[in-house]
Amino acid sequence: QVQLLESGGGLVQAGASLTLSCSASGRTFSSSAVGWFRQGPGEEREFVAAILRDGETTFYADSVKGRFTISRDDAKNRLTLQMNRLKPDDTDVYYCATYLPRTRVIDPRSVDFWGQGTQVTVSS
Repeated sequence: QVQLLESGGGLVQAGASLTLSCSASGRTFSSSAVGWFRQGPGEEREFVAAILRDGETTFYADSVKGRFTISRDDAKNRLTLQMNRLKPDDTDVYYCATYLPRTRVIDPRSVDFWGQGTQVTVSS
């Protein structure tokens, strides 16, 4: 199985950038689609971005498309989310995730393993 640990969250001003990383251990990372979700207080966990096993095919939520970039480095067992032009609405806990095979990446029910989350706070 895989274990996931997020890092890179913090407090920044609107318009700033952050890079989130997810380090993975175990044998399933390289064989899985991986992605990011986020969740704020009292809100549902929502899809942010995903990247497939080929390391090139990506998916983004409309709210982050053009601002966020997801990438993976299987040799380093690392998943990255580059976040640019951050907005206060991006304030959330961000979770990395690995997917069950042949599932829809936008659906949190497709996830087999979650990280513990890292807090991103964007002030205005």
